[in-house]
Amino acid sequence: MATKTAIIGLGIMGRRMLEHMLLHPAYDPAFLWDPSAENASLALVTAPHASLCETADAAIAAADLVYLACPPEPRKAYALQAAAQGKALFLEKPLGVDIAASADLVDRVAAAGVPAAVNFTQAAGAALTDISAASRAGRMGDLAGVDIVVTYAAWPRGWQQAADWLRFRNEGGMTREVISHFVFFSERILGPLTLVWARPAYPADPALCETHMLARLENAAGVPVSIMASVGGAQPDRQELTVKGSLCSYRVAEFHAVSVSDGATFQPATPQDSDPRSTSLRVQLDDLQAMMAGKPHRLATLPEALRVQRLIEAMLQDKS
Repeated sequence: MATKTAIIGLGIMGRRMLEHMLLHPAYDPAFLWDPSAENASLALVTAPHASLCETADAAIAAADLVYLACPPEPRKAYALQAAAQGKALFLEKPLGVDIAASADLVDRVAAAGVPAAVNFTQAAGAALTDISAASRAGRMGDLAGVDIVVTYAAWPRGWQQAADWLRFRNEGGMTREVISHFVFFSERILGPLTLVWARPAYPADPALCETHMLARLENAAGVPVSIMASVGGAQPDRQELTVKGSLCSYRVAEFHAVSVSDGATFQPATPQDSDPRSTSLRVQLDDLQAMMAGKPHRLATLPEALRVQRLIEAMLQDKS
């Protein structure tokens, strides 16, 4: 039978997950909640037979799986409430913005013994799976590092404008929302990372999030991860991660498009996916199903997400 699922938070990410859960036979996103009547109405257009609950508490109580797509600030309370009721958890990233609060969340969810994962969208995808396999098999040679380049004309991007919290320093910003994905990817390849130094830049308004980020991280062997991110200027979005090896290097553009180089021009490593976002969400949901069944899966664990959060928050505060 399909897993009865509650979706808490019906903004962009919540509605996107709702759409793809409806397409997946393992899920029944039957219980929905959002404080915004507009978001709730948009979700019901996609899922007219779902129940729009009066409270988040009611949605959580009715479900077996709780997907939390709300902003970071309220996420811990909902997660603990669900875990206390024995519900499986799928959380959007970042895990949180307060390190102590997130560490407490990780410990309490572990104590509750419920299946739980965080939605780093590349975790189960072909890019990370294939590059990890190439690295482990030695096909890349000695790893020389990872380069992360992120540039936007504006932040938030046009499709994110409705999520106004993304432009504020207390919860939003591209470092938490985007660079965290690539830091997670890098740790899967290189192992745990340590921040060496970071140089964020902020606008004059102290309420607003960062506009630039330069940082260097290293693994235990000193292999570096170099980050360059900026906002501003007439340009297309650029979201790019390159894993460099002595024999060959792999580049991931826009989260999914993998190309490879042996020193010459990068060439596509796999055929172009006609709908990469749908493919990514489908494999995430496949692995979520495996997690709930107690089987091996590739999704990000809460401890992994906490490690990423520690690095991201240190970068934002220039704790180097």
